[in-house]
Amino acid sequence: MHDTLQLTLILLAAAVLVVVVCRQLKLPPLLGYLLVGIAIGPHALGWLADDEGTRHLAEFGVVFLMFSIGLEFSLAKLATMRSLVFGLGAAQVAATLLVVLGCALLAGLDWKSGFALGGALAMSSTAILGKLLAERLELNAPHGRQIMGVLLFQDLAVVPLLIVLPTLVAPGAEMAAAIGLAVAKAGVVLILLLGIGQRLMRPWFHLVASRKSSELFVLNVLLITLLLAWLTEMAGLSLALGAFIAGMLISETEYRLQVEEDIKPFRDVLLGLFFVTVGMLLDVHVVLESAPVVVGLLVGILAGKAALVLLIARLMRIDTATALRTGLALAGAGEFGFVLLSRAGVLGVLAPETMQPVLAAMLLSMIASPFIVEESEHMVRRWIGSAWMQQAMALHNIAVQSMGATEHVIVCGYGRSGQNLARLFEQEGVRFIALDLDPQRIREAAIAGESVVFGDAARRDVLVAAGLMRAAAVVVSYEDTNSALRIIAVVHEARPGLPVIVRTRDDSDIDRLKEAGAAEVVAEIMEGSLMLGSHTLILLGVPFDRVLKRIRQTREQRYSVFRGFFRGVTDEGEQDDEPLRLHSVLLPAGARAIGLSLAQLELPADRVEITAIRRRNIRSLAPTGDTVLAEGDVVVLRGRDPDLALAEMRLLQG
Repeated sequence: MHDTLQLTLILLAAAVLVVVVCRQLKLPPLLGYLLVGIAIGPHALGWLADDEGTRHLAEFGVVFLMFSIGLEFSLAKLATMRSLVFGLGAAQVAATLLVVLGCALLAGLDWKSGFALGGALAMSSTAILGKLLAERLELNAPHGRQIMGVLLFQDLAVVPLLIVLPTLVAPGAEMAAAIGLAVAKAGVVLILLLGIGQRLMRPWFHLVASRKSSELFVLNVLLITLLLAWLTEMAGLSLALGAFIAGMLISETEYRLQVEEDIKPFRDVLLGLFFVTVGMLLDVHVVLESAPVVVGLLVGILAGKAALVLLIARLMRIDTATALRTGLALAGAGEFGFVLLSRAGVLGVLAPETMQPVLAAMLLSMIASPFIVEESEHMVRRWIGSAWMQQAMALHNIAVQSMGATEHVIVCGYGRSGQNLARLFEQEGVRFIALDLDPQRIREAAIAGESVVFGDAARRDVLVAAGLMRAAAVVVSYEDTNSALRIIAVVHEARPGLPVIVRTRDDSDIDRLKEAGAAEVVAEIMEGSLMLGSHTLILLGVPFDRVLKRIRQTREQRYSVFRGFFRGVTDEGEQDDEPLRLHSVLLPAGARAIGLSLAQLELPADRVEITAIRRRNIRSLAPTGDTVLAEGDVVVLRGRDPDLALAEMRLLQG
């Protein structure tokens, strides 16, 4: 019991520290987990032993990771991306596996080791690349779609690789039979579980959800995931396969998104533990002794995978610039590579002296991936002459579309909000040009005769081509504060007086966008509350002009009446980064603030605001600095959690 508690405390302390540091450096936490495993493992500080108990616990991380992949598995998604997934994706995995197998044989390794290494090195990081592409607004760009198609096939390829790996330890004469038996078992299990499970899963989830208990819902998800994992293990297959099937079954129900959110804490914690155990496998002393080999492997992984993807993409008639961007992004190793490498090491397919330098090179390649993606555009422009021509053609198309337009509006983003805005402009005869990065959306809108072109609105040359110097206004119609800030900076550098109107979700970034120079910031939740309130007031008989005046005042005050809210259990899923919220403080007898005016309280006015005071059930919405507090008053504060805690202490204790 003492050893278990000590192990848990060490892992929790390491996890908290590494996540804080990685968030601060904007790096994926899994890299930090790997480094923690290296530091506290048996080959360094020795705080954790690489024993069966730790590995069994870590295996649950793989179970929940495969469950998440199963949730993302969609036949409809595969159908729409089949040419990318089963074309470029399948070719990339197969070619990488064969090339690595050939190199392993030349290096004197047996084919089993080569196969395991090929499968591991064929993987790229879905977590890192998905996040980077989303932040750079490139998910729908040509290379973004290629990358996501390859990543999707890699995720699917892990399942057969995990099935085949254990069969490699069978004696030579029995190996073919073992592989055939494993594949047959997997096929039977898939047919039985998917055939029976699809009929049972939806009604069973309906029954559980109808109890309206979040605890019961989460317990049910855990039960199904672990039960199917146990069944596949009993059939002689891996735990991961059962978890993958469980995810597939649930993905066909309407509860997929809720399940994904509920399972995320378990998955992240256990997966973090798994990557800690992977880091524990790395012996830094061995790696330092074979540093030239590690560097050679690192260069070989990055350059080899990038070149291989570039070659395959060109054979599939993908333009050179897109192919190179795709190859550079996929060059690094991925989390599933560590899963396969760790499994191969446990099974004895890979010798420790082989696994150590490969593990180090894979870790370094993952660390390098974000920097390679950031610099990929400069590399493409430097190495591919046609990339300049393609970019010039894209800018030419934008310039042709905006030619002759003056006093027009540049609409950044042509999603639902952008299209609604465009229809309003058409009705009023306001000329506009819309910029978007979704090729399918642009194609369909252009066929309909709408003024939309492909272009990244956060780039200066794109905005200038869209007629920035002649425009009357710029509207950012999508929710992305970082992108909006870049657009505001570009506009204010080129045309300081041009108004920029920005859409945002709530009040968390209003001040930041206003300070950056946005003329107006439209917060969806605030505007929804304003419209809801105005309609209600009119129906209650409040004069229309008073309602309009109230709306105007609220907007002029940057929605100050609506800023902040009382948080509850149902708000725990909100993703705001320390949002402003409201907090009520009752002043009991003896409270320090009794008898003091608001001006005398010395609260940090720049961080905490007193929005209201309730005294004897009478609520004042506009307290002044001269307002003196009395026993029994309820003071309503608005601010962020740490500042609210400090303000409450000053009100009560001094």
